Amino acid sequence: MAKARTQFVCSHCGSSFAKWAGRCPDCGTWDALEEFRIDKSATQDAHRPAFASPAGGSGVDDASRVQALPITDIGEAENTPRIVTGIGEFDRVLGGGLVPGSAVLLGGDPGIGKSTLMLQAAGRLARQGRPVLYVSAEESAAQIRLRAERLAQHSNVSHELPENLYVLADTNLARIVEQTRKLNPAAVVIDSVQMIYKGDLPAAPGSVTQLRTCTLELVYHAKAAGHALLLVGHVTKSGNLAGPKLLEHMVDAVLAFEGDRYHAHRVVRAVKNRFGNTLEVGLFEMTGTGLAEVTDAGGLLAKEHAPRPGSVVCPVLSGSRCLLVEIQALTATGFLGSAKRKATGLDSNRLAMLIAVLEKRAELRLADQDVFTSSVGGLKIAEPAADLPLALAIAGAHLNRSLPEKTAAVGEIGLGGEVRHVQQLERRLAEAQRLGFSRVLVPKGSKLKVEGLDTHPVDSLDQAIQELQ
Repeated sequence: MAKARTQFVCSHCGSSFAKWAGRCPDCGTWDALEEFRIDKSATQDAHRPAFASPAGGSGVDDASRVQALPITDIGEAENTPRIVTGIGEFDRVLGGGLVPGSAVLLGGDPGIGKSTLMLQAAGRLARQGRPVLYVSAEESAAQIRLRAERLAQHSNVSHELPENLYVLADTNLARIVEQTRKLNPAAVVIDSVQMIYKGDLPAAPGSVTQLRTCTLELVYHAKAAGHALLLVGHVTKSGNLAGPKLLEHMVDAVLAFEGDRYHAHRVVRAVKNRFGNTLEVGLFEMTGTGLAEVTDAGGLLAKEHAPRPGSVVCPVLSGSRCLLVEIQALTATGFLGSAKRKATGLDSNRLAMLIAVLEKRAELRLADQDVFTSSVGGLKIAEPAADLPLALAIAGAHLNRSLPEKTAAVGEIGLGGEVRHVQQLERRLAEAQRLGFSRVLVPKGSKLKVEGLDTHPVDSLDQAIQELQ
C-alpha cells in the first residue's frame, strides 16, 4: 500500500499546499487551511471516471485522437431542448429548465426544504413519462415514499405516485453508477453528495478526497450518459457550501436555497449558471403539503408595509421580474468609536458609505449611533437603486419621521449626496403603480410618466430627506 501523505486544503478556494500556513497564499483567507491525509494511489487517476464511455473507452479521449481545430471549422452547437420540471419558479432560476448532461448543485440550511423541492421536481418529471432516479443517502426508501405520498395527495397534477420515479437508498458510488446505467434516466437526484463514498478510497464520506472524487465521477458520468444531475449539498455554519470551492467549479449551476426555517417564504437564487441568468430568483412558500410557488410576487415582500419611521419601499429588479421590497432601518444610542453597523440582506459596504454620506451631506450625527438595517423577507439586494430608500430609512429612524402613505423611492446616491439615475425605471414605476402606490421619489431629470402615479423628482439626498414627515 502506498504511503499516505499530508495535504492542506483551503476550505474557501480549494487550493492545496504541502505545508500549513495561517493565511491561504492564493485567496488570502485567514485560518482556512485544513489538514487531510491522502493516499497517492487513490488520487493518481482521480481524473479518470469509473465508467465506460459510450464508445467503449475509458471515458477520457486518447491524446492521439484529440486535435485542435480552427474555430471556423467547428460545427454549430445543437439547440438541445431543455427538460422542463413543471415547477415554474425552479425552471425560471435554471434558465428555462434542466439542460441534458448538466450538473446542478443545490445548497441550503438544514430543514429549509431542499429534499422536498428535489422530490417535487423529480415527481413532476416522472409524471411527464421521463424515468428519474432519486438517490437518498440520508433517508430510507420507506421514508421517501411517505413524503412522496404526502406531496401527491395535495398535488394539482395527480394524486397517484408516478411509476417512473425510482428510489435508491444507497451511498456507494459504484452501485449508484450501476443503477443509472440500467435505468438510463433523464435526471438523477443525489441527496446528499456529502454522504456518497467510493470504496477504494481510504477516507471517510464527506472528506475532501471523497467529495472531490465522487462529484467528479458523477459529473463525468452525467455528461457521458446525457442525463441531468441534481446534487444536494450541505452548508457550513457560515452559510457556504461544505467542501472545497472546487465543487462549484465542477458543476454547471450552483443554486442557493435561502430563507428562515421558522418562516414560510423561501428564495432560490443562482450563484452560478452556465446556461442562464444568475440574477433570477424563484419564490416559494412552505406549506404543510410541500413547497408552493409564489407566481405573482410583486408585492409579496412589502404587502404588510405601513408608514412608520425607518421603513421605505423600493422597487428592485431581480432577473426578469420586479419586486417591491420593504427596507427597514433602526438607530439606537451606541458608543462613539465603536458604533455597530449591521446589515441583513443588504451590502454592508454600501451601508457604511451611505452612513458617511448622511453625516457629511445631510448633517446627521450617526457616529455614536448603532445602525441596523434589513430587507424584509430575506431577499438579498445588491443593486445601487436601493441606495435612496436605505438612506431615507436610516434618516427616518434617526429623526423619527416617515414618508407619506403609499410612497416608494428609488435612486442611486453618489458620494456628493446627489441622486443618480437607475436602469429600467419605467418597469419599476409600472410595478409600483400596479400594486397600489400613488407616489414615487425618483432621480431628477426623469421624464417618465405613468398614469395614476405621481413621480416626484429629487436632486439630492438633502432634498429627499425633506419629504419625511
